[in-house]
Amino acid sequence: MDKQNKDKTLITTTAIKTLKIEAETLLNLANVIDDTFVNCVEHLFSKNGRLVITGIGKSAIVAQKIVATLNSTGTPSIYMHAADAIHGDIGVIQPTDSVLCISKSGETPEIKVLIPLIKNLGNTILAFTSNEKSYLAKRADFSIYIPVAKEADPNNLAPTASSVAQIAMGDAIATSLLSLRGFTPSDFAQFHPGGALGKALYLRVDDLYPNNAKPQVYMDTLLKDTIVEMTSKRLGVTAVIDKVNHLAGIITDGDLRRMLEKGGDINNHTAQDIMTPQPITIDAHAMAVDALQMMRTNNITQLIVLDQEIYVGVIHLHDLIREGLI
Repeated sequence: MDKQNKDKTLITTTAIKTLKIEAETLLNLANVIDDTFVNCVEHLFSKNGRLVITGIGKSAIVAQKIVATLNSTGTPSIYMHAADAIHGDIGVIQPTDSVLCISKSGETPEIKVLIPLIKNLGNTILAFTSNEKSYLAKRADFSIYIPVAKEADPNNLAPTASSVAQIAMGDAIATSLLSLRGFTPSDFAQFHPGGALGKALYLRVDDLYPNNAKPQVYMDTLLKDTIVEMTSKRLGVTAVIDKVNHLAGIITDGDLRRMLEKGGDINNHTAQDIMTPQPITIDAHAMAVDALQMMRTNNITQLIVLDQEIYVGVIHLHDLIREGLI
C-alpha cells in the first residue's frame, strides 16, 4: 500500500474511532443522572442568583460554552476563569450566586485554591469531575460525576471525550431548567432576536415591505408606461389599482413576456388588459414566515401587501433571504 492510501486509511480509521469513543462516553452519561443531578437542578431552579462557572485549560473553554447555553435559555450565568479568580476576579461572585467548578481530575491546583475561598463566601459549590474521590468532588455541595473511560486521542491525553461529556452535561442541566421554567419558542426568540428562529417568531411583513419601492399603475395605464414603472421599481411586479387605491390586479414580468409572445401591442393595451385579477396577497401585519410559506406554496417570489384592503407595497423573496429566514 502506497503512502497516500496509508494516510487515507489512517485518517478514516482515527476519525471513526474518535466518534465512536465520544458517542460511547455520551451514552454512559445517561447512567449517572441520579438524585444528585436532580437536586442540583432543583437548587438552581429555586435560586434567584446567577450560576458562576469556572475552570482551567480546556475546562475553561467548556465553561464559556455552558454559560452561553444557559444565558440563551433563561438561566443567568457568568464565566470566571479559575486562575484569574484567585487573583481578584472572585469578587464577581455575589451572595446569591452558585458556583460550578469544572475539572476532569478534580485536583487542579487553581481549583484547590479556589474552593476554600468560595466556601468562605458561603456560596453553594457544584462540580463536574471524572474523579469521584478528588478534592473537588469531596468538597462540593453537589458533585456530578462525569465518567470518561478514555480520551479519544491515540495517546489518551488530550481532552476530547471528556470535554464533549462536560458540554453535554451542561446541556442536560440547561434543558432541565428550561423544562422546569416552561421556556417557550417565544421566550427563546427574546434571547435570539438576530437569529433565524427569533426572526421567524417576531418579524412581520410590515417590518420589511416599507424598505421596497411601491410599484403601482392604474387600470387604464398604457402598457408602455406600465413597463417603465416595473423597470424603475425593480421588483418584477406592479400592482394595478383603481381610483380609490383598491387593488384590482397584478402584472408580473411573466405576464408581459406572455403578452409579447402573443404579439400584443404595448402602445394600445392597458394594464387592465393583461393583469391577473384577485392576486395572492398578504396582510401587512402577518408574520414574515407566513409570507415565505405562501411564496413556497404558490411558487412565486413576491406578494402584494394589503393593510385593511388598501394596497401598501410589495414583499419580495429577497427580503426574506436577507433576513436569514431561508
